[in-house]
Amino acid sequence: MACDKSFSSSYMLLSPEKVGVIDLFHILMYSDVHKRKCVDSSKEGEESFERRWIMFVSILVQKLLLLVAKPMAWSGLAIEFWLNLVLSNRGLGRLLVNCFRGKVVMPDRESGRFLSCPGNWDKRVELDKSISPGDSEYYAALCIMASKAAYENEAYLQTTVTRHWQMKFLGFYNFWNDYQGKATTQAFMLRDRDTIVVSFRGTEPFDADAWSSDFDLSWYEFQGVGKIHGGFMKALGLQKTLGWPKELDPCLKTPAPLAYYAIREKLRALLGDNDKAKYILTGHSLGGALAILFTGILAMHGEAWLLKKLEAVYTYGQPRVGDEKFGKFMERALNEYKIEYFRFVYGNDIVPRLPYDDSAFMFKHFGRCCYFNSKYKGKIVREEPNKNYFSLRQTIPMMLNAWHELMRSFTISREKGPDYREGSFLRIFRVIGLLIPGIPAHTPYDYVNATRLGTSQLFRPRQRL
Repeated sequence: MACDKSFSSSYMLLSPEKVGVIDLFHILMYSDVHKRKCVDSSKEGEESFERRWIMFVSILVQKLLLLVAKPMAWSGLAIEFWLNLVLSNRGLGRLLVNCFRGKVVMPDRESGRFLSCPGNWDKRVELDKSISPGDSEYYAALCIMASKAAYENEAYLQTTVTRHWQMKFLGFYNFWNDYQGKATTQAFMLRDRDTIVVSFRGTEPFDADAWSSDFDLSWYEFQGVGKIHGGFMKALGLQKTLGWPKELDPCLKTPAPLAYYAIREKLRALLGDNDKAKYILTGHSLGGALAILFTGILAMHGEAWLLKKLEAVYTYGQPRVGDEKFGKFMERALNEYKIEYFRFVYGNDIVPRLPYDDSAFMFKHFGRCCYFNSKYKGKIVREEPNKNYFSLRQTIPMMLNAWHELMRSFTISREKGPDYREGSFLRIFRVIGLLIPGIPAHTPYDYVNATRLGTSQLFRPRQRL
């Protein structure tokens, strides 16, 4: 079905499925990119080389992801199976013994004990017992655990929420992406006393569809709102022919619900007439982008009642989602409805520094940044240090910091306690970080540590910009 863009005031859409090798390199060589079938734009004329380079990289990466989607998925399944095979048999040594005895315990992907790759990086399940409800940092610590848990299956989530956290599990959902033609967006909901927490799943390491959403640098501009990252909007429920109507046509049928509309209706029903009820949005990585963008679409639709019920948005390792105009629109909405927005960034995490904040990319963060260094010391800043990551001047300091993080993985459990012990799988990932600093820093592990060891510095008393 053709895409009707009349719901936006301007747009630039990239279509990797329509590009050939010659067309791809024409984007770099010729400035009239808008004549290419893989670029659909409301703008006419020539584009600078910097913008053409952005289009080239975005389309190339998405094209490659389309080609390797199945091998990526198979690799992920194999790695997760092996990790859970070792875990199910209580270690490699016991696995070898069980092999000789013919009593190997095989992992079940649908069980409450099966862990994804992010789950194997950080196997912690329990909440920090030193942080209690009512503490100013309580929801920051709860939300990162919910954001980490969002990578797991429904059985794991239900067990974790009800048995370990002693809260009410409200459901796990798969949502439809109209552009990818698949249910590729996930979220779950829980209730903690009078507070509902909505947690969006981030980008899984071997999920080509989620990576495509990240690298889809298409954008739409909305009157009075600004330009917004196209890939994230598509993941949240943007429709090809309708865009963001305030209410869905009751005759519209999709194979799975659309995230924004389905969550909005569930919140309306759950919050009901309870004056004390409120809700929080959270997510790690792509999940964080969806959490803050959900708030933006509510504001764009003028959903005053739901915005007044929104207590806070907590994001961890969140990429940029819009331009400067969108940032100002969001800051006005957050201030008007007194919504707290905490954007956590740990160390050299590469993802919050993407897409670039420069004249060619146009993407910008907004609001406060809760930044933590490798010692988990936090401070409130407007923008994280080295905001665009790729800097020759920062290369050596980032590599030295990666060495520090690797060495720290062997000592932190003695310094902070057994809850902070790092496993072999995460240490292997930290070795990769010696070559590409900032990749291991994106795992939920360091964000969990930051909320447990460093947030009291930010919230007691709370720092202001």
